[in-house]
Amino acid sequence: MSDIGLGGLRDFMLRRYEDLKRRLTLQLGNADLAGDALQDTWVRLEGGAETSGPVQYPLSYLMRMATNAALDRLRSESRFLNGTEVEQVFESLSDPAPGPAQTAEARSEAQRLAAVIDEMPPRRRHILILIRVDEMPRQEVARRLGVSVSLVDRELRRAHDHVVERMR
Repeated sequence: MSDIGLGGLRDFMLRRYEDLKRRLTLQLGNADLAGDALQDTWVRLEGGAETSGPVQYPLSYLMRMATNAALDRLRSESRFLNGTEVEQVFESLSDPAPGPAQTAEARSEAQRLAAVIDEMPPRRRHILILIRVDEMPRQEVARRLGVSVSLVDRELRRAHDHVVERMR
């Protein structure tokens, strides 16, 4: 691909927005965060974000910008990632197209994760799925299940802790 400047990056982002959002959602695991990160990226581009010159790989460049915007957003919301999680996010940027080995490993990890989730008590599992898979707001989950938001938060935290512990 030929090198493009700042205006070309904006045009590229407009043309490939849905693809960028899909890739970023897969990478981050959250469509809302991906959308917010892409909006932050657009604002930076509109504000004249400085590049060190023409960009040869606009898709990689925009994905890196959006990932950095997502990390900034997570940090500002006090949901810090540890060093390993940050490394994993950046490692996932290196090659957006997985090979056969990565595909097989991902399937194995997905099966392991499903088994770990199945170990949880039904309410905890239901809350985790509603929030992380169905992307339902915590308040809506609480209303739907007839429990308090603080109980939803506790159960979600326990679900996350369980997954982290069992996936090690």
